Amino acid sequence: CLSLAPVSEDAGGRRNTFFTAGQQTLFLRCWAERGRHDFAVGHCAAGPNAFVQCESSQPTRDSGAIESWASGTLFDNVSVDGNNLSFANRGSAGQGAGWSAANSVFWNCTAALIRLSSPPTAQNWAFGSWAEFEGNGVWRSSNEFAKPESLFVAQLRDRLGPAAVARLQLFSRGANDSSTNPSLELAARLTQAARTPPPQLRDYIASAPQRAPIPSDPGSSRREEALTEIGNRQSAVGNSNQSLLTSAATRRLSVTNGWLVCDGKLLIGHTTDVAWWRGNPRVAEATNFGTALTRFVPGRSGPGLTDDLPQLADTMARSGIAALNHNYGLWYDRRRDDHQRVRRATGDVWPPFFEQPFARSGTGTAWDGLSRYDLTQFNPWYWSRLREFASLAETRGLVLFHQQYFQHNILEAGAHWTDSPWRPANNINETGFPEPPPYAGDKRIFLAEQFYDVTHPVRRELHRRYIRQCLDNFVGQPNVIQFTSAEFTGPKHFVEFWLDTIDEWKRDASSSRRKEALTSNSAFRTPHSAFEQSLLTSAATLVALSTTRDVQDAILADTKRAALVDVIDLRYWWQTDKGEFAPPGGQNLAPRQFERQWRGGRPKDHNFAAMAAEYRAKFPTKPVLASVGEPGWAYLCAGGSLPNLPQTTDTKLLAAIPRMTPWKADAAKKLWALREPGKQMLVFTGG
Repeated sequence: CLSLAPVSEDAGGRRNTFFTAGQQTLFLRCWAERGRHDFAVGHCAAGPNAFVQCESSQPTRDSGAIESWASGTLFDNVSVDGNNLSFANRGSAGQGAGWSAANSVFWNCTAALIRLSSPPTAQNWAFGSWAEFEGNGVWRSSNEFAKPESLFVAQLRDRLGPAAVARLQLFSRGANDSSTNPSLELAARLTQAARTPPPQLRDYIASAPQRAPIPSDPGSSRREEALTEIGNRQSAVGNSNQSLLTSAATRRLSVTNGWLVCDGKLLIGHTTDVAWWRGNPRVAEATNFGTALTRFVPGRSGPGLTDDLPQLADTMARSGIAALNHNYGLWYDRRRDDHQRVRRATGDVWPPFFEQPFARSGTGTAWDGLSRYDLTQFNPWYWSRLREFASLAETRGLVLFHQQYFQHNILEAGAHWTDSPWRPANNINETGFPEPPPYAGDKRIFLAEQFYDVTHPVRRELHRRYIRQCLDNFVGQPNVIQFTSAEFTGPKHFVEFWLDTIDEWKRDASSSRRKEALTSNSAFRTPHSAFEQSLLTSAATLVALSTTRDVQDAILADTKRAALVDVIDLRYWWQTDKGEFAPPGGQNLAPRQFERQWRGGRPKDHNFAAMAAEYRAKFPTKPVLASVGEPGWAYLCAGGSLPNLPQTTDTKLLAAIPRMTPWKADAAKKLWALREPGKQMLVFTGG
């Protein structure tokens, strides 16, 4: 293999060009340029693993064992040009890697520096090393070539014979006699050979197609271009618009009669949140850290790592989890888990990474040691992950609550702001916030008022672009509900701006899709055809109003903006038997800070019922969500959507409820009822 011209950030977790955390892996004739840890073994790699005839050109970090206690690793004829080879105690580096290697060998290797230490109870060896030397490992034949030339080859010959060695197709550097007293004839031959550059491993790797050609004659197979053309003709009407049309394989979310309905039945189940910042790349510990759609561990997938999205969706469906509440991570680099505000000296960031919505610019240096963000460009991996999950949700009857912002970054602990993409030190967009940050008491941050100030021309346009990106990403995916922000206690004027931006986007989308329908498909030029209507409705997105009560009521009293609200979410205020928890919007405290002052407890099912009944009476066509607990039967019978009912609930009942509407409500007697006039009713009484 040749690894050439990497383009990633030169940072932790990246450019581990040839890496294994497994065993019985052979890396043979590999070349890497400008990587990081080019040839490396990871956490508890059981071995044996071998790197044979491998070369690294100008890497930015060392090769070797880079995590904890890899065993039985052989580096055989490995050259690292401009950096180090290491079997050593890495101490607190690499999230506390400590002793990195045991019972491992360097054989005829070259590097700027070789670190070789033997841990307690084990040994590490180096034979025929060319480098500076450091460590208490076992050193033999330093600054000379060890015999045999390759330990791997010698062992292979002993086990399987010369035929197996021949199949390796080893790179020969030509006849070489390093004698200090050559004959005249040998000196003449070597003088003549010195007129041309010596052969290089890189060129030998590149010539592999000549040594072992791979047949590529297509025979009678059709060319890909022809297949694509045929496919395009066949799908001009149908398949090209499949994502816009209802499929029998989907279970789409819809608003019916003031209910959230999926597959013709009331949507039931509970909601789960994503992890914000904790994690560990070690597989045995990763499962302790929950779900996170946009958490990324390079090369590693599964629960707690880079979540396997189909597996996650299946697990949710089996477990009665109907909705996933997503917000972006609190910070990207897990070194910030220490909640300090210091500038990092290097880009040795710790995975798992909590990817952010914005792309890095590749220029400058942010507070975490990576390049600065560009808030006008969006992270394609982040957004593709959300879109993939939304597609999986649609086929399984699940819902994605998409929290566009995360207020936690701009209030409470100052560390929440330290690595934020919006902080001026971390982006190239001149966002205009104070720099250095005004940490109150050198610890806290109070930037909500400035963050929500949309009179600032730069920030206003950045907010507008970002909100539109949140909408663009989920076009044609009805199982997504858009929310303003996780932990939102912001002011009314920002919610107005948010809704106005959504309205602008909807009008733009309708206009462009109508034009597309009328100009690109001659078969569908009738303005009200089913095809055009599917295009127009594909831009539709469900919008939830999730705010403090004063902001919520003010928005719902605004006829124009209330029309943009599809769902009312009672997440940031509630009633209990002790009274009403109703923090004011725009007062620069987080929800949990308000709740600490409240001390009135969390609501119960009958409290949720009273809240749902009040808002369904005022807005009968809008579903009501209660997202701070697990509301059940009382809440349902008062008109609340997404109740956490048992998964064994009769499907006939779930199909009947969307035809019912709230009928009676008596909170004092804990009595609530639904009915379909003249046909059926459902009554709950807790009195």
